[in-house]
Amino acid sequence: MTTATAAVSLSADEARRIALRAQGFLGAPDRTKGAARSASDKGGGGRRVDGVRGVLRHLGAVQLDTISVLARSHELIPYARLGAVGREAVERAYWSDGHAFEYWSHAACILPIEEWPHFAFRRRARRENGYRWHRMKDREGSCALVLDRLRAEGPLTSTELGGAKNGGPWWDWSETKIAVEWLLDTGDVVCTERRGWKRVYDLAERAVPQELLHDELDDTECLRRLVGLAGRSLGVGTRADLADYHRIKGEQFDAVIADSGLVPVEVEGWAKPAWADPEALAAPPRGRHRTTLLSPFDSLVWDRPRTERIFGFSHKLEAYVPKPRRVHGYFAMPLLTGGRLRGRVDPAREGRTLVARQLSLTSPQAAPAMAAALRGAAEWVGCDDVRVERAQTPQEAAAVTAELAAL
Repeated sequence: MTTATAAVSLSADEARRIALRAQGFLGAPDRTKGAARSASDKGGGGRRVDGVRGVLRHLGAVQLDTISVLARSHELIPYARLGAVGREAVERAYWSDGHAFEYWSHAACILPIEEWPHFAFRRRARRENGYRWHRMKDREGSCALVLDRLRAEGPLTSTELGGAKNGGPWWDWSETKIAVEWLLDTGDVVCTERRGWKRVYDLAERAVPQELLHDELDDTECLRRLVGLAGRSLGVGTRADLADYHRIKGEQFDAVIADSGLVPVEVEGWAKPAWADPEALAAPPRGRHRTTLLSPFDSLVWDRPRTERIFGFSHKLEAYVPKPRRVHGYFAMPLLTGGRLRGRVDPAREGRTLVARQLSLTSPQAAPAMAAALRGAAEWVGCDDVRVERAQTPQEAAAVTAELAAL
């Protein structure tokens, strides 16, 4: 890999603030627009929808996941940036008006519909591979049956198409489920809605605007666009950071970085070369910081090595770790305050009480911020009380409990 000589040097603090602004946590215009209505407005309105859609376009990808603690992760993403957006408003913002689609980016992600053409490289790769996780017994017949049903009946879930499973474990997919997921992978079918957490499948020719419905862009153009988008969404990043954002290969990154529009930079304390979005370098990041809890799948922290490099904060999702081996809890959410990660909490709901099953702070001074973040999250999900069940030390539990009482 060849890199140009970095013309710009950034301090570690400048890189951190650039990353926060790029991710919508520092002086983001979309946050102001989206938070125009009061936190007590649980229904959401037009301005709320605009704010959520602005967050999606700003980030370029919002990861989906099955885990739901306070809410599902794709709901937590706009909440962290905009405040108490009504959950129905969030779903409406994502899934109405053909605004977005679901596809494979960093993982299964909600993506702005205008990025459909730029995932042509991935659709082509899936077609060339011939299958993904499962092989069909009768590919031609099974795919034709799915397409005929969608053409005749409109958008359908896999259950409505005939069932997702054969009756065994969750991975024992039915022939119909394998067929419709293959068609999703290759672009004949698109998901533009989740209903009861089930994908709703539709014909791409019907759901994707005609001006976007093409695979004309070659791999180089697709990859150049996605690397540029990753740079805009991260502000500044290494090769690994930028490639990981939309999960492209290192050699694919190398082939397009010179023409991506990103500029090489040196960052204090970073051992490897980095690149930045020129707009991120044009003006110093300014504005108010958010104090909030973050989903472990938030794009600010989903890359663990980057999170440790930028924030000096080591974080790991322990949902799939056996309970006796968990250190911080099932769904520990980092606390962001003052532009730093200053703690984490594993939340749960018991009736109308939000329970901090386990929390820890990086310093005693973070107790007021943790209390404020817990109180805000509780109000958002309809809880009127907060209880600290366990903390890293008795002193931390007492400090956060006292701050909660003061609020």
